[in-house]
Amino acid sequence: MLPEARLPAKQVFAVVAGNALEFYDFVTYAFFAAQIGRTFFPSGKPGASLLASLATFGVGFLTRPLGALIIGRYADRVGRKPAMLLSFWLMGIAMLGLPLVPSYAAIGVAAPILVIAFRLLQGFALGGEVGPNTAFLMEAAPPLRRGFYISLQAMSADIAVMVAGIVGIALAAWLTPGALDAWGWRVALLLGVVIIPFGLVIRRSLVETLHRGPPAPAPAAHRTPYTRIAMVSLALMATATTTNYLLNYMTTYANSTLGMAAQIAFGATAVIGAAGVIFDPLGGWLSDRFGRRRVILIPWLMLAAFIFPCFWLLEHFRTAPALYFACAVLASTSTLAGTTALVAITESLPRHVRAGGFGLIYALSISVFGGSTQFMAAWLTQVFGSPLVPAWYMLGVLALGLSALVHLRETAPVKTGRIDS
Repeated sequence: MLPEARLPAKQVFAVVAGNALEFYDFVTYAFFAAQIGRTFFPSGKPGASLLASLATFGVGFLTRPLGALIIGRYADRVGRKPAMLLSFWLMGIAMLGLPLVPSYAAIGVAAPILVIAFRLLQGFALGGEVGPNTAFLMEAAPPLRRGFYISLQAMSADIAVMVAGIVGIALAAWLTPGALDAWGWRVALLLGVVIIPFGLVIRRSLVETLHRGPPAPAPAAHRTPYTRIAMVSLALMATATTTNYLLNYMTTYANSTLGMAAQIAFGATAVIGAAGVIFDPLGGWLSDRFGRRRVILIPWLMLAAFIFPCFWLLEHFRTAPALYFACAVLASTSTLAGTTALVAITESLPRHVRAGGFGLIYALSISVFGGSTQFMAAWLTQVFGSPLVPAWYMLGVLALGLSALVHLRETAPVKTGRIDS
């Protein structure tokens, strides 16, 4: 049993900073994909540089499962602290290296090779970051506040998305197109690197949580339950990830499918991010008081009920208030359930496989389901010619998640009376 002492705020910051940097880099790279493409992948064909830049961004997803497996197993065998230090070091090298790579015009084909190498390294580091971080937060938090502490991981991502959007919009407004191509995008990426040294210093002071509590049971004795837990967790995470990426698609959907003005469509991102900042910790807090299953089930049922009315509202009115109202409703219910699913999955996994298991489930969900969601939504909309395709897509993945929830046991100490780690 862990003591009820509150985890110092600076240590919480050091842990969740890696997750925040992941999403800051994600949004910033996407925002400046055109500039990065022209810098490293010059081409005479219209759009070819942008496609090459986006493809390079995508290769980072390939190494996430590998990082989750290797660094996660390291965290489960040696400790959470050394694993978090290792992943943060690798992330810092990759995030610093990419914006410092000279242009194609300066060093030729070595430029895109280096960019791809840094993206692969960053994907590996990020894949290995989330498992040890989440395991540490669960094990170091007071047992009756685990949900709230783990929810800070998700909240940090939404804050980072908002910051990245502000930085991108500010640079685009202040700099000329030539300056953005030459060095503006590099400044945006390097701003995230500033956090790395502070995170490393604070992480060195973290306590080790791996060996707290009673010894873990032998893996062979629970092989079948582990398989069931993994399958249920993967389905829950796939649902949470897909609904989140569909919400992130709302900006493109509003602009491309509904024909709304770009400045109105971009506001959807701000609304979704703000909803996440509010409802991430609220979901964790509610799950600590009322249990994990209930705070997943009720919001997902509400989301399923709200999907078609919200999309009907968008299709018929196509105004800024309709867009922002629909995004706020969908994002708040999705966030409450998705954040709580993270907590339930983490608590379901035994301590000796928690970091590697959760990291691998998360990486596979992001790589397989999250990475394909927006492409599939856009492609299916073109195939069927209906603006309601994203609504049907979201409803389908919710059916998957609700089916898996039936097989998820309650893990909240307030419901089970168990506070072991």
